[in-house]
Amino acid sequence: MNEVNKSAQPQDPSGSRAQSWASTMHGFHSPDGIIFAHADSWAGAGSTNIVSRAEREAREDAQLAPLATRALGAGNRAIAEQADDYRTCFERDRDRILHASAFRRLAGKTQVFVFPQDHQRTRLTHALEVAQVAVAVSRALGLNTMLTEAIALGHDCGHGPGGHASEDALSPFVAHGFDHALWGADVTLVPLNLCVETLDGIRNHSWSRPAPMTPEGEVVSWADRIAYVCHDFEDAVAAGIVSPQQLPEIVATQCGFTRSSQLRAFITSMIRASAQSGRIGMESLPAEALAEFRRFNYENIYMRDASRNQAKAVIDLLRALVEHYRARPEDMFTEQSPTSNIPIANSDEALHDAVAYVGGMTDRFACRQGSVLLGWGVDRLPKGIDTN
Repeated sequence: MNEVNKSAQPQDPSGSRAQSWASTMHGFHSPDGIIFAHADSWAGAGSTNIVSRAEREAREDAQLAPLATRALGAGNRAIAEQADDYRTCFERDRDRILHASAFRRLAGKTQVFVFPQDHQRTRLTHALEVAQVAVAVSRALGLNTMLTEAIALGHDCGHGPGGHASEDALSPFVAHGFDHALWGADVTLVPLNLCVETLDGIRNHSWSRPAPMTPEGEVVSWADRIAYVCHDFEDAVAAGIVSPQQLPEIVATQCGFTRSSQLRAFITSMIRASAQSGRIGMESLPAEALAEFRRFNYENIYMRDASRNQAKAVIDLLRALVEHYRARPEDMFTEQSPTSNIPIANSDEALHDAVAYVGGMTDRFACRQGSVLLGWGVDRLPKGIDTN
């Protein structure tokens, strides 16, 4: 009766599996001094020729559409760099964004719902979905897919915690207001020394901004709206806030009820519109459906009472944190951080640093700091979605 099921017990970490894993530590040697990952590996390119960056740039120039953005050398950067041997300038931008801490922190930042549940979007998954939509369009139009992806992955890196409420929260502390697009390009991502074309696409991806300088940036502007309209609706349906049957008739007729059918309709329409006009846009009926879809989301998801209450809690918290760090800039530094450049309390520099610090926070860290530094109880802090 009391016999223990040995197969259900934790395995000894020094057992056979661990030993097998450890045995691959150094890979597998070949007679010519090359190390392989697998003992029976046969994989190769079938050639010993290496395609250089310059050769790939020449191929790209011949294959891309006439107005597509060409990569050239090290790219047009604020600080001149040596060109990479194998990667184009826009591939390097894409890689730098992907490895940036600002990009990683998007995983902990609100898309629509603060403290998202397991299957709800975050700013990170939103950026990935924007990249998928944008690259699908750019590839079909013969545009530069690496520049497109770099802009798409970086377009929301300037967002603060708590969604768009963070822009309302931080605007009083920034001349001309806090705009996540400008902040991302001109503050957050500056240390990456990205190309002018990449930064321009990030800076001007919002429709309220001037048009981007590249067709790739224009594609991302559309892809951003397409992606969030579709996936925010899907998340709201899953949360029981809205139902597919509530969609406006033009949306249901033009795009259907599922995310996959909606994305397909909008992407296909953009490609067809370009084939007709040679410009980046969308056919009139699907474009009208997209506008109605967005209006529906605003009225039923973004501006509902629960969202308004959540936004107010976010605004109160972030403003209080900025004021705290403005007066006590030393609290932005830790033992692991350099302390020689702590700005003077309540100075313009302290305010800028406080906005940058708070704007870079994840939802969870901002709430934790509200509790630890401000002494706020959970009743004052933003809460996750509650549909009960």
